[in-house]
Amino acid sequence: MQLDQTKAVISGGASGLGHAVASDLLRHGARVCLLDVDAKRGAAAAEALGPMAHFLLTDVSNESQMAASVDQACAVMGGLNAAISCAGILGAGRVLGKEGPMELANFARTIAINLVGSFNLAKAAANLMQHNNPGEDGERGAIIFTASVAAFEGQIGQAAYSASKGGVVGMTLPMAREFARIGVRVMTIAPGVFHTPMVDGMPAQVYESLCAQVPYPSRLGQPAEFAETVAFILGNRYLNGSVIRLDGAIRMQPK
Repeated sequence: MQLDQTKAVISGGASGLGHAVASDLLRHGARVCLLDVDAKRGAAAAEALGPMAHFLLTDVSNESQMAASVDQACAVMGGLNAAISCAGILGAGRVLGKEGPMELANFARTIAINLVGSFNLAKAAANLMQHNNPGEDGERGAIIFTASVAAFEGQIGQAAYSASKGGVVGMTLPMAREFARIGVRVMTIAPGVFHTPMVDGMPAQVYESLCAQVPYPSRLGQPAEFAETVAFILGNRYLNGSVIRLDGAIRMQPK
């Protein structure tokens, strides 16, 4: 896929990794539509990114709302050939906490946003992409999920989060195999610990401890590095059905 011909929807695009992806794609001449649940931040982000960026208020866990937003994004951009799922929550909490067992609602909410939200975006986007004119190798589009190293080395307190991200990893290959017939690739990036707004308020000691856990380079990942990986996947048609760890060789400890 040529990046300057990319028309992408990005869930969670108003901040963090999603916003970095949007910025990077725009620099390559793409058009983007940010899907986010934060109306104020989403509108401000799209305005700051310029006329080739649009924003649609979207709850990724809402099936009908997602389908409507993807349809609208396609109409606004004049097409759709890329979907990047970056919306997510940490959903931290022990299964057996000090105040008793975790409420099912907390677990279910994490699954609904991180896993079901990714599924909702993928199926809505693929439903439109299948009608695109095929390019080289018959490609009609690409879908990129965001998982986490927690899918493989979940820490104590990450049962819900790890389950949701493990589900994302688990559906990557079967979805790629299914969508092969329509020329739509499916890939997943599993980032390690990245410098996003979620770590901005972290105590310096905790931040430095996280950096020290990364073998090389011993620092948190930068959103721009995630965005560059997205661009690489979009541009390389032979990448399909796999998970790329982007983590500086970190392997998370139990806690």
